[in-house]
Amino acid sequence: MISIGPGLAIDEDELEYRHARASGPGGQHVNKTSTAIELRFDARHSPSLPPDVRVRLERLAGARLTQDGVIILFAQSFRSQELNRQDAIERLLSLIRQAALKPKPRKPTKPTYSSKLKRLERKAGRAGIKVLRTKPSLD
Repeated sequence: MISIGPGLAIDEDELEYRHARASGPGGQHVNKTSTAIELRFDARHSPSLPPDVRVRLERLAGARLTQDGVIILFAQSFRSQELNRQDAIERLLSLIRQAALKPKPRKPTKPTYSSKLKRLERKAGRAGIKVLRTKPSLD
């Protein structure tokens, strides 16, 4: 089990890893070894996540989420496969921690009387400036 926070953990069996060749500089080493990691996590069907966290996680994942609800993270920052694996796991856990935070509900507010007056004064001032830009009438 991978602990994420209080009362929240995911099973390591829910994570699927695939190895790939990393792109970018690295000489012959990059052509011979598969150091990049593709981490897949089925967020939509995960029994470890509560429904509200699942919904927020899918929204946060954005383009990393497939049509089937699988989050795909690609890690290739390091030259070692193990470090890339740890990086991908940490990025997934960070995403889940962010989704676990409940957003503060917005309290609707009304503009104050003085702010309404100031807005109307600014509007009148701008209207006056624009009136001065017009051509004078020939009356």
